[in-house]
Amino acid sequence: MKRLSVHFGVAVTVIAVTAWMMNVRSGVRKSEEDVEGMKDWQYEVLLIDGGVGPESFAFDAHGEGPYTGISDGRILKWQCSENRWFNFSFTSSHRDEECGGAYEEHRKKEEVCGRPLGLCFSMLSNELYIADAYNGLVVVGPNGGTPSRLISTLVNDDDDEEEGEGEPFTFTNGLDVDQRTGAVYFTTSSSKYQRRNYISLILSRDKSGKLMKYEPESEEVSIVVNNLSYANGVALSKDGDYILIVETTTCRVLRYWLETPKAGTLEVFAEVPGFPDNIKRSPRGGFWVGLYSRRQKFVHWILSYPWIGKVLLRFPLDITKAYSYLAKLKGCSGLAIRLSENGDILEIVEDKKWNKGRSISEVEERDGILWVGSIDAPFVAKYTKNK
Repeated sequence: MKRLSVHFGVAVTVIAVTAWMMNVRSGVRKSEEDVEGMKDWQYEVLLIDGGVGPESFAFDAHGEGPYTGISDGRILKWQCSENRWFNFSFTSSHRDEECGGAYEEHRKKEEVCGRPLGLCFSMLSNELYIADAYNGLVVVGPNGGTPSRLISTLVNDDDDEEEGEGEPFTFTNGLDVDQRTGAVYFTTSSSKYQRRNYISLILSRDKSGKLMKYEPESEEVSIVVNNLSYANGVALSKDGDYILIVETTTCRVLRYWLETPKAGTLEVFAEVPGFPDNIKRSPRGGFWVGLYSRRQKFVHWILSYPWIGKVLLRFPLDITKAYSYLAKLKGCSGLAIRLSENGDILEIVEDKKWNKGRSISEVEERDGILWVGSIDAPFVAKYTKNK
């Protein structure tokens, strides 16, 4: 009876703490001007059939798209002339008839069906690079279909490449392509936790994330930056002299200098008011950052003491499942911010009317349109500026 009471108390405690985590609000608020500003945008929903979670976007060399990856492992292409999505490719070589079906079941099949996250075209080769959470770096030709290449391990100098040995990518996440050289920069969020355990990754304060570089010509993979806390989205600067790296756990964006006399230096670029996901350059200057949700001081307090997270991880409860359930129950919404080249906040987009209860994973700005993605929405949000 005593043991039952302890387990019950533990479960209640976890649920209470998770509920606190869902009550994510910070000191940053939208001004009345920001609220009125949303009236200047025309909102449109591009529904997705058979899946959810358009995480990231890419446009090809002809300006066609966007392309996006969804929960059942497919890569879709938006055909503007026909106003609908087409199947373009997929990310798993193990895909079978079990993939697809009700999207509520997709999370259970991610390791088999794939879960595409960040993606970007190389304008030099016209190939689409995809960071799949479970399969690694996936390469698809310009005509789509079956992937042409798969990079899933980091081969060390002591490893025998012929035997296929090497460190597997546990949780591949964001990427960007240097359009001058074709080099691909991508992140692995953790070497311990997979995507399905992302809440555990945050609570444990795991710092095994990496920024990596793939050279298509030599097919070599190298580590650029080590010891990152939930490494997520990445974005190269316009001139390629530095790259920005999102750290979800710490709610900040880091800058790693690739060129100039500061090459090799890692510094804090910006601290953001919530849990950041992807980051993309804006054609108007600066960078768009998608935020899963806001973060309040209580959550900051929990994450400031690693022992609290370790205790929570021992509780007999699926924390990730509880977090997802409470997120839907509370209707917690994400937001997007545009940062300047110096890391200052220029804009905040938080549409509580149309985006209520949805996270924001990425904002891609192109030709006066904001393409907004979310890991839990069955559609892509399209905001067009009224002329």
